[in-house]
Amino acid sequence: MSITDIRLDASREDDIAHDGTHAGERSADRGGADADAVDAFADRVLGAVLGAAETMSIHLGTQLGWYDALADGSGHTAAELAESTGTDARYAREWLEQQAAYGILVADEPSELPEERRFTLPAHAVPVLADPSSLAFTAPLARMFAAAGHRMPELVEAYRTGGGVSWEDFGVHARESQAEANKPWFEAMPATLADTPRLHDLLSHPGARVADVGMGLGWSSLALAQAYPNLRVEGVDVDTASVELARRHAAQAGVSDRVVFHEQDAAQLDAIGTFDAIFAFECLHDMPHPVEVLSAMRRAVRPGGAVVIMDEAVADDFAPDAGPADRLMYGFSLFICLPDGRSHPHSAATGTVMRPDTLRRYAREAGWNDVRVIVPEFGFWRFYELL
Repeated sequence: MSITDIRLDASREDDIAHDGTHAGERSADRGGADADAVDAFADRVLGAVLGAAETMSIHLGTQLGWYDALADGSGHTAAELAESTGTDARYAREWLEQQAAYGILVADEPSELPEERRFTLPAHAVPVLADPSSLAFTAPLARMFAAAGHRMPELVEAYRTGGGVSWEDFGVHARESQAEANKPWFEAMPATLADTPRLHDLLSHPGARVADVGMGLGWSSLALAQAYPNLRVEGVDVDTASVELARRHAAQAGVSDRVVFHEQDAAQLDAIGTFDAIFAFECLHDMPHPVEVLSAMRRAVRPGGAVVIMDEAVADDFAPDAGPADRLMYGFSLFICLPDGRSHPHSAATGTVMRPDTLRRYAREAGWNDVRVIVPEFGFWRFYELL
């Protein structure tokens, strides 16, 4: 049943026109549109709204610790969930019912009284919603869109005026959700780099020094340092809060003696020194002046060293009806990356969807000869080496 059918059924007695047609049918015919096509598109929009509600409910579940509590598989009533998480039982009940209605949770005895119903998180959902070490842990993506929703008035104004909304303004939810989503992939990354012999040799060399540009909360730097015990890693980021958290993470991991973080513009990377390898993990598209950053990398890498860019694995060219990766990245671009880019003066305003030819153009403008793909697909990303 389509959304139009639902509306017609709900108001059939009151919605008959003098000529015997339904108002819904007349509106579908307006402009010559095919009624079935209208119904199908209305269903698509309804599905998008349902998806938005589901996304926000996932954000609630992660922030309130509800998925973590349900991850043991024992099943909880609303009162039990509320008690174990220090939350309100009536809100917990509504959320539990909503999650079951959406097919996320299992209601063990739906016919029970509301207060007695028990809800279980299926085993297949635990890695996705409650296991931060899993490569399937995608719950943080909901948190990123929640961060964007918090700034929607400023985003609307930016779209009107051509202004921007900075990464700092998106706050802790954006900063931490990106780090949470990327952390398991960064922990898996050294094994992927080890399959590239030249990179592996550079990183394995005693006393090797590498730069991690735009390191955020530092998980990529720590992953490299833990995989290569002789490596010195220096992270660079302009976000004060990120640098402070990265330093705390390095101290907790016991590697502060060889992992240090600088609060500095990556366009001045060469002022820090010379490096055997330089990495930029999922950040170049966010930088307002990517050419200047790539130029600084060229000056800062020693002869025979390597510069590697990990960025989104979008299609080579724009095409309508794009695949899921491009659609997801356009979502991030609309609400986070492009507004952040445009919050800086004279920005390149790349947006999240940085296609290979865009990176190649930036690299050549920075004095590089070319780029080549060294890892075609790694989660949502691919790795390029500058030549």
